[in-house]
Amino acid sequence: MRAHLTAALLMTLAGLAAGCAQGAAPAVREAGPAVREAGPAASPTATASGPLAGKVVVIDPGHNGGNASHPKEINRQVDVITGRKPCNTTGTQTASGFPEHAFTWDVATRLRPILQRMGAKVVLTRPNDKGVGPCVTERAAIGNEARADAVLSIHGDGAAPSGHGFHVIMPGLLKGHNDAVVKPSRRLGIDVRDAFREGTGMPYATYRARRGLETRTDLGGLNLSKRPAVFIECGNMRNEGDAAKMTDPAFRERMATSLAAGIRRFLT
Repeated sequence: MRAHLTAALLMTLAGLAAGCAQGAAPAVREAGPAVREAGPAASPTATASGPLAGKVVVIDPGHNGGNASHPKEINRQVDVITGRKPCNTTGTQTASGFPEHAFTWDVATRLRPILQRMGAKVVLTRPNDKGVGPCVTERAAIGNEARADAVLSIHGDGAAPSGHGFHVIMPGLLKGHNDAVVKPSRRLGIDVRDAFREGTGMPYATYRARRGLETRTDLGGLNLSKRPAVFIECGNMRNEGDAAKMTDPAFRERMATSLAAGIRRFLT
């Protein structure tokens, strides 16, 4: 029964998303000096009704287009509770040069209007793909300050080319820090995993995680979150098959629709 409901939901979401499809994201980093962003992207007013009315969703597109030209800034060490890590990184790219930061930005900006049509207020952790950062600590703070009902960080992996598939990363328990959000984050992770697989047909990652799920305590965006939060590695950008999907605008739209279905499932 659930499978039938999910299929129907995805068909509805696909229809909503069709009108907001965008062209392919740029395959190269932006030229010229990067500009630090002042804060999260503003979200147009959500609709007054809909299944997600009253809900706040924070979308975190991984990395940023200006990171590579500012190594000193993004390599600054920050405290992620379990250690110190770089403020941010440049991310990976496909063999043809399509960068992760452009992929994540494109999927995030496709996902945002779908969620808004459902009534959610949506906040992005960065307003464009031309800036530097924000640091992982700042990204977590944006979700906390927004009192997000769900936080989704979008990424593409850079594993060995032989590995393929997607996986969802959930926060591990850090006593005294994230006790209240570990269980709801796991529910969010399972809902996102199931909807993403059903909607895209992509398999679970063959090179790490178990049945598409992994728990980690080394990621600042998860460690520092006080709200239900997960990361998704949408595929391995170094794998030829995954890269073909991730560079296809129509498939990125399908990914966004599937992620919306998972968030809706969790919040309703």
